[in-house]
Amino acid sequence: MRSNRRQFLQSSAALGALYGLHTLGAPWIRDAFATPWQDAAITELMLRHQPMAAEKAEEPMKILVLGGTAFLGPACVELLRARGHEVTLFNRGRTNAHLYPDLEQIHGDRRDGHEALAGRKWDVVLDTSAYYPRVVNGAMDVLAGNVDHYVLISTVSVYSRFDERGIDEDFPVGTIEDETTEDITGESYGPLKALCERAAYDRMPGRVTVVRPGLIVGPMDRTDRFTYWPVRVERGGEVLAPNSPDQGIQVVDVRDLAAFITKCSEEKVAGTYNATSDPERFTIGDLLDTSKQISGSDATFTWVSPEFLEEQEVAAWSEMPVWMPPTGEYAGFDAIDVSRAVAKGLTFRPLAKTVEATLDWWHSMPESTDGPRAELRAGIAAEKEATVLAAWKAR
Repeated sequence: MRSNRRQFLQSSAALGALYGLHTLGAPWIRDAFATPWQDAAITELMLRHQPMAAEKAEEPMKILVLGGTAFLGPACVELLRARGHEVTLFNRGRTNAHLYPDLEQIHGDRRDGHEALAGRKWDVVLDTSAYYPRVVNGAMDVLAGNVDHYVLISTVSVYSRFDERGIDEDFPVGTIEDETTEDITGESYGPLKALCERAAYDRMPGRVTVVRPGLIVGPMDRTDRFTYWPVRVERGGEVLAPNSPDQGIQVVDVRDLAAFITKCSEEKVAGTYNATSDPERFTIGDLLDTSKQISGSDATFTWVSPEFLEEQEVAAWSEMPVWMPPTGEYAGFDAIDVSRAVAKGLTFRPLAKTVEATLDWWHSMPESTDGPRAELRAGIAAEKEATVLAAWKAR
């Protein structure tokens, strides 16, 4: 599929933006969060699915979270609180502003500076909203001498290519000619994240954890990259499915990622870690079968070859979410090496738990015309799906 690279890179940039770039006020994504259905009831349901630690941390810490109010942020904040840590948030105070009235919140726009944090000391800084190296350097100007450890959330999109299986943390990262650009595009998103990593390591050598997640999934995921499949399968009927049920996929439940980030923060683990499911743990067939089991639908699955999908102009990753063709420039995208993170404590819950929580969250949302259930942001349109299925049978 020749269009794969551009489609994948652009959707990766949008994915990262939806997870945190809104905290920087990016105008092209901001409206995705300025919606009337963001109320306390929805957020509380998502938080109900977060992992609550059975025991308090042995040594409670003071932790500053840069961001903290959308998807991965609340998953981390809730677990840090449950572990007994003292959490302070720094953000613009615009996204899910009703959250955490009992926590200290310092408001400011990271693009304009971090002066509001000057003179304060924390044990750990958790940076969930780093997208520009200038902004990371600005944080370091204020914080580097006042914190013991810095945890930066990056992305596997930093890698220069995905045509090899078993990409580990030492694989070359992408580069960009203009390292000062702050225009997030498919081509700039990964390299800018890599530059953020470098900025953190340069300023706090030996005191930085870089976490590179893959596709983050679970309750409160507003990209619908994973949500499409449980929702589509629940609707029932004949479902267009890509390639083969045996093809591997890699995803990480937001709650498992939060648990790993918390562990790295508490133990001040230094280094870089890919953080997604280990290769071949899950398959696309597992995802569809589990969605059918959890939802109780009558769905049937028609597995269509990558070549036919390309002929029908069905885009991998966006119209067939989670999935990429098993050959070509993304042949290794479902085989990222996560052994380093697993050795440090990254664990994975059963896929059924992720599907169940995702559907629970999805059904908690209103069905109004401007609500998030009005239209999925990812996945093939129903009319096009029916057309492609008919063409497959008539070939």
